[in-house]
Amino acid sequence: MIKINCLNPISKVGMKHLPVTFGTTDRMAEADAVLVRSASMHELDLPKGLLAIARAGAGYNNIPVEKCADQGIVVFNTPGANANGVKELVIAGMLLAARDIRGGMAWVDENKEDEAIGKTMEKAKAKFAGTEISGKKLGVIGLGAIGVLIANAATHLGMEVIGCDPFLSVANALNLSHNVKIVKTNTEIFEECDYITVHVPLLDETKGMFNKASLSMMKDGVVILNYSRDLLVNEEDMCEALDSGKVAKYVTDFPTKRLAGKKQVIAFPHLGASTQEAEDNCAVMAVEQVIDFIENGTIRNSVNYPALDAGKCQNAARVCVCHKNIPNMLAQFTSVFSSEGINIENMTNKSRGNYAYTVLDVCAKVPAELADRLSTISGVLKARVIQ
Repeated sequence: MIKINCLNPISKVGMKHLPVTFGTTDRMAEADAVLVRSASMHELDLPKGLLAIARAGAGYNNIPVEKCADQGIVVFNTPGANANGVKELVIAGMLLAARDIRGGMAWVDENKEDEAIGKTMEKAKAKFAGTEISGKKLGVIGLGAIGVLIANAATHLGMEVIGCDPFLSVANALNLSHNVKIVKTNTEIFEECDYITVHVPLLDETKGMFNKASLSMMKDGVVILNYSRDLLVNEEDMCEALDSGKVAKYVTDFPTKRLAGKKQVIAFPHLGASTQEAEDNCAVMAVEQVIDFIENGTIRNSVNYPALDAGKCQNAARVCVCHKNIPNMLAQFTSVFSSEGINIENMTNKSRGNYAYTVLDVCAKVPAELADRLSTISGVLKARVIQ
């Protein structure tokens, strides 16, 4: 039986997708795969037999991705599964920034004992006046699953939307409203937009992208929304921009002690994906990816190995090899099969940076020792047989 270890509680809706050949274990040491949400894995000892880790969510900063790659452990995430939940919170954030809803609600709470509140509120409400988002220009940085949903929704709210993503996929481009204008650089968004929302991963090139230089390009009174990662924003520079009025509101899912105390900051405790629907969607996607990988060797949405889909395993056996992306690997693999008198019917190889993945379909049963022989080849990180 394939054993799954859950480091966090995983939605029952997702766990119900496990076939009868899969079970759960409380001991990671005996697990074939791990399902995780927010638990940090950086200090954990990863068992030798571990094949996969699936993060029920998009971010994977809690997983030692490089370490896993070096041990032949494929790490999955679930991009897009929580996209609608994040989209709705971003829209809520824009509305909270445009209208002083928080101030109005606080006033009602403070005056709830006033028997004449119905009259006094008519005089008080003027100080909570705001603006409408219809007719304003929204810039969306990052047009992945979340960015596309936000851009499309904003057009229906009457906003003029421009987006930027140098890595825009064909699928996301096809899903994007024709009313969204695509620009080549973030600079155009910085200079033109009333609202700016960012949906990119935290990388060396995106860290601190909202800084003194980029903030200085923006309109006075701009509203910035950050539901991606806290370190995309230089905190000191943002505080200065808020104090000067350059930035009217900063809406974020990542509060810090310094920012949370500022009146112009609207902060949530990382609620973007905190809906039952998002948790269910992420769990289902994570579980299905693990099943397909274990049963067929298919890799979809991995963050450390290349995508590869050789279809359902219908041959006598399938051999899956995680290895370094170095010369002469395939020749060594075929040599091992040849020495065993086993014919390779189909072979698929994909690479991603320093790592590669090869799937070989053969017409005969494979002896258990063959995977061990492949594992002794220099550069092979993990080999297994599906039959």
